[in-house]
This record gives sequence, C-alpha cells and structure tokens, in this order.
Amino acid sequence: MTGSEASPAFRLAYVPGVTPSKWVRIWNERLPDVPLVLVPVPAAEVYDVLRRGEADAGFVRLPVDAADLSAIPLYTETTVVVVPKDHIVAAVEQVSGEDLADDIVLHPLDDPLEWERLPGRPALERPAATADAVELVAAGIGVVVVPQSLARLHHRKDLTYRTVTDAPESRVALAWPEDRTTDMVEDFIGIVRGRTVNSTRGRTQPPAAAKSSKQSPRKTDSGGGARRKPAPGKGGARGAAKNARGGNGGPKGGAKRGKPRRSS
Repeated sequence: MTGSEASPAFRLAYVPGVTPSKWVRIWNERLPDVPLVLVPVPAAEVYDVLRRGEADAGFVRLPVDAADLSAIPLYTETTVVVVPKDHIVAAVEQVSGEDLADDIVLHPLDDPLEWERLPGRPALERPAATADAVELVAAGIGVVVVPQSLARLHHRKDLTYRTVTDAPESRVALAWPEDRTTDMVEDFIGIVRGRTVNSTRGRTQPPAAAKSSKQSPRKTDSGGGARRKPAPGKGGARGAAKNARGGNGGPKGGAKRGKPRRSS
C-alpha cells in the first residue's frame, strides 16, 4: 500500500453543501490516533484535488467525470427553488417547473443539476457561482433551483425555499483515486457504509480480538476440565424443579414421606 501509510493523517475533501460531521465523529471514535483533516474544495476542482493526491478521498456530486476515480453513491438530495419570502411560491409547500414559467430562473456556472430544459425564463447572463445567484435572488432578480443542502448553506433571513417536484436531483458520493485505495480509505468506506467495528471487512479491530470474539470459551470446573451436561434428573431445570417441590417429587412444603394413614 502507498499513500495512507506514509501520511500522518487522513485527508477528506468535500464540496459545498455536503456536511461530513457525522462520519468525522465516527472516525475520531474508532481511529483516535489518526487525525482526519477536512479539505473544503469547490465542486469544479475536487477531482483535480483527488488526482494530485491533495486528499485521500472526497465527497463529490455524481456523475464522476473520469474512469480513474472510484465512487460509492451515498444519498440523493431534495431539489428546491430559492425565492424571496414574499414570493407567491412561499405560500405553498412544493411546486413544479411549470409553476416557475413566469420567473427568471438563474443558472449558475457551478450548477450541480443536469437539466434537459431549465424551467422559467433564462437570465441574460449566468452567475459565476451559486452564492452569486442567491445574492441576485435576494436583490429581486429571479429565482434559483439548487440542491437543498446548497439552499441551507447560503441561507438568508429574507429568503426561503420550496421543493421542486419534477427537477433533476443531485446525488452525493464518496470518491477516491482507484489506484490509491489505501487501508485508511477502506476504513472510511466502512464508516460511510455503516459497517460496525466488529465487521469482518473492518480494520479497526485487531485480528486476534476479532477471532476471539467469534469463539465463545467453554466453561470449566475447578479442575480445569470441561463441564459436562448434567444427567437427567440430577441437575438442570428438572433438578431445580424437584428442589422447588421439596425433594424427589414430594409435595409442596417439603412434607415427610411415609405410609398413608388408614381412615377410621
């Protein structure tokens, strides 16, 4: 293996909107001696960062743009439209593309959504980034359709967002260079896939511990030999039942055994 063994830390890139805190917390619990360094990266640069070895793995949005990167899809985001709070859309819970037909729909150059046809009316120019598009929405110049995580990231008190039911969706994945699938990358893959510490594919549990956890030791008596299963009638549940009745099948209360008295 190369890469992670020589690196003092695991470097994790992530694009805007992705929140890796849950996985970082699990990593710190399982591998406290290996620091995890977060590397925030613009969506347009994350693949180059991974190829140059500036991060061991990264959270990206699909599709991955090259065959030299491996990726595991993680989840799909809800798509929303960001509008001013006094916009008519704010009065409902969700809208369709047709509901935006009269609006100028901004289309930033870093848009992660793959449109066949953008709804609404096009703007004269495309904003350079989603953050710029949100600023234009706040200024009353159109609306913008984005993954919900980006709407939250660029939240403003004078704006709100609503679900768009028929818009493309953004899928988030974990990606890494295929030729640098290091041990630490495998550890992180296990975390994002929900594997437990005792998983057979995990590396955080020492092999000896993993082996011993699968083999339950046999109980032994004071002489060191294996304890035998009690013979019928001499122990176990049947023996306990006899003792509870007061002896060998006698009546409750432990009454003495003897010949029955003859009635006069």
